[in-house]
Amino acid sequence: MASSAVRHFLPRVGLAAAIAGALGLAGCQAWVDDHNSESLPPSVGVQPLKGLGQNVSVRRNDLGMPLIESNNFHDALFALGYVHASDRISQMVGMRLLAQGRLAEMAGPGVLEVDRFMRTVDLKRRAAGLYAGASPRLRNFFEIYARGVNAWLFRYRDKLPVDLAQSGYKPEYWKGEDSALIFCLMNFSLQMNLQEEINSLVLAQKVGADNLAWLIPTYPDEPLPFDEAAKLKGLNLGGQFASLDALSGQLAGLGQMGIAASNNWALAPERSRSGKSLFANDTHLPIGLPSAWNFVQIRAPKFQAAGVSLAGVPAVVAGFNGKLAWGMTMVMGDNQDLFLERVKRDNGVLLYQADGKWLRASARNETFFIKGQKPVREVIYETRHGPLLNTALGERKLPLQPAPFASGYGLALQMPDLKDDKTLDAFFDLSRAQNVERAFDTSREIRAIALNMVFADANDIGWQVTGRYPNRKEGKGLVPSPGWDSRFDWDGYADSMLHPYDQTPASGWLGTANQRTAQPGYGMQLSSSWYYPERSERLAQLAANGKQDARSMVAWQYDQTTPFAAKLKRMFEAPGMALPLKKAIDALPDAERGKAREALSRLMAFDGRLAADSADAALYELFLQESARQTFLDELGPEDSPTWKAFVANADQSYSAQADHLLGREDSPFWDDIRTPQKEDKPTIIARSLAAAVSSGETLLGTDRKAWQWGKLHQYRWAAQSTQLAPWLDATQRAGLASLDSYLNRGPIPAGGDHTTLNAAAWHWGSGNFDAWLIPAMRIVVDFGQPEPMMGLNSTGQSGNPASPHYADGIQNWLKGQYLTFPMQPQNLDRAYGTQRLTLVPAK
Repeated sequence: MASSAVRHFLPRVGLAAAIAGALGLAGCQAWVDDHNSESLPPSVGVQPLKGLGQNVSVRRNDLGMPLIESNNFHDALFALGYVHASDRISQMVGMRLLAQGRLAEMAGPGVLEVDRFMRTVDLKRRAAGLYAGASPRLRNFFEIYARGVNAWLFRYRDKLPVDLAQSGYKPEYWKGEDSALIFCLMNFSLQMNLQEEINSLVLAQKVGADNLAWLIPTYPDEPLPFDEAAKLKGLNLGGQFASLDALSGQLAGLGQMGIAASNNWALAPERSRSGKSLFANDTHLPIGLPSAWNFVQIRAPKFQAAGVSLAGVPAVVAGFNGKLAWGMTMVMGDNQDLFLERVKRDNGVLLYQADGKWLRASARNETFFIKGQKPVREVIYETRHGPLLNTALGERKLPLQPAPFASGYGLALQMPDLKDDKTLDAFFDLSRAQNVERAFDTSREIRAIALNMVFADANDIGWQVTGRYPNRKEGKGLVPSPGWDSRFDWDGYADSMLHPYDQTPASGWLGTANQRTAQPGYGMQLSSSWYYPERSERLAQLAANGKQDARSMVAWQYDQTTPFAAKLKRMFEAPGMALPLKKAIDALPDAERGKAREALSRLMAFDGRLAADSADAALYELFLQESARQTFLDELGPEDSPTWKAFVANADQSYSAQADHLLGREDSPFWDDIRTPQKEDKPTIIARSLAAAVSSGETLLGTDRKAWQWGKLHQYRWAAQSTQLAPWLDATQRAGLASLDSYLNRGPIPAGGDHTTLNAAAWHWGSGNFDAWLIPAMRIVVDFGQPEPMMGLNSTGQSGNPASPHYADGIQNWLKGQYLTFPMQPQNLDRAYGTQRLTLVPAK
């Protein structure tokens, strides 16, 4: 299994499997280059295609982003499918196999654990329900798009990209239902709190239910969730969950379910220099090649839009249609729960306990086809709450199967049902909405995915929370609930009229950055897993500075100042800390005392700007790292243990114990270093952390303090999806990938910022690896005061094919903030897209 350090967005696993199954065995880069030259479709000329009604023009801008022009919407959808396949067929095929739980058919036994988990979750069944709930009109759109994908697959069946060609896997033709499946996969990757609940059990096994609440804080001003952690009291947790750590690592490797993704904001006309609204959106996803998103612009008689799309889904997910701008961030919504189930076998039948009775678990048979091996047949069980994640509760039959839970417990996953859901229609209708009022009407029907939707037209702005949120009878769902007790069951869903929203606020602006958007006591529970508040606080600071324009929006998206540094200063100089900290520093050994004083002095003078070339930024981040180690490693270590990895993973997910202890919690038992006979307090641990930060800096950056730079520790590394999958692969495949490193991967490049800056560049707090793993995957700015309002950029390239000139050419634009304009006026199209084009024509 991959370790918790492997983090990437769910769709990346799919493409990684495709590439790894091939490039790892390709042998030499020369062969790859020769083959790939044949796998790149032309960007100019004429291509006849069956299924088109009339000619369609496809032009591309300097970064290969397409403009699709057609005389009817039918042909535009067909062409979108063709273009998506042209640019991202490997990504599409990989995502589909991932969602179906069939990756091993392409990549072999190394990904069987991934397949097992995804088959258990059964996204295919959920997608079928979502697709069935869509209108006949929408299903027809998906079918037309699928025909476009299939036209490409048919035409290039013998010239597939090298990953698919060498894997030996023959992609099946696309179906309309497959697009719904990809949408469900995206939705699943944004489900909040799943991995946190798994991690809470890993942590509870080490520290016990009584101390767990200190490690899972909800927000700086909220009490610790002792009542929630008490649900685990009395359970025999001590090391009983034999495969829980592997499952936690598997979920991390699958893509950090519940990634805290994105900023969006809008400014009303009175806050704009032009007197027209401003809008911005940047979605944060794990760094990698290619980006999850690709840009597209569509022009048809009754439809036009420009923005980002997800290959496999016929929609502009965030963008601008000439009248309305819309974008999204994660709500951080907790709309799924894990239930601990008491299980036992009786004459070969799996039973689970429910309110004192033993009920028979439902079962379904699944067959896993594995490249190069015999099929594996397994039974997946479900309780009244949902599928059991520990799919093999009986005796292990194969080494590849996960070890069963020896404790007599199962873990059931419950997610909202999608019956009669109109989300797919609503997303399409949103892209056609002409004003904020209409955007509200359509977005309220988006129930299958929990998002903060922000909209703007020239004169108005709005925010709407989407999704479907359970009413829990008891508990918050922050940690797994006892499934045998119906007191913790769901009681329907919150009325969508209770979903938070806002329109034209008195402040003149609104925005979301994964912060808490509903105060405690609000009429429904959105979540208990909010992200750190600093990005939203920084946004409020910037929004308070007078009137703004498009340049302001760009500057905000590239802002690298953290409010957390100021909070640290206040902690250092607080009345109850300043003197005890001075005494604790004075009590340090001679060699450490001077380092601690130096660190404190520099941090007190630090302005919070996390520039890549800043020495003080490097010291600041080293202090954050060392404070985590000094505070928690004695209880949760060693650093390669499942417990420590779970702890680090939780800091990636939401507001963390690391931050919570730095800013407060003076009475926490974790301040005591259990390795020493005396009892330590917070000032003592902080003093040690200050000294350790300087020592660590000397080790990593040298003794010359002036030469220290945050960007020497903190770097962007764009790893191809095959490279990210390497921990799952055998030695031969890994060696093949290593030989293609410079061909597939980009970087390192110095990075600034961290998880608390608007220009997000998160690192794994506590892991010892400072590389940026979470970045703005795309950026959009819309200034309604400009003749052409929308501009944007992607974090990598338009193509997923390493042979393409547009594989990684967007990186420099992204680094330098060189946005491209997406014009809506016909007279400006040539300037953006040129005059050369690929013309798709009906085949005779």
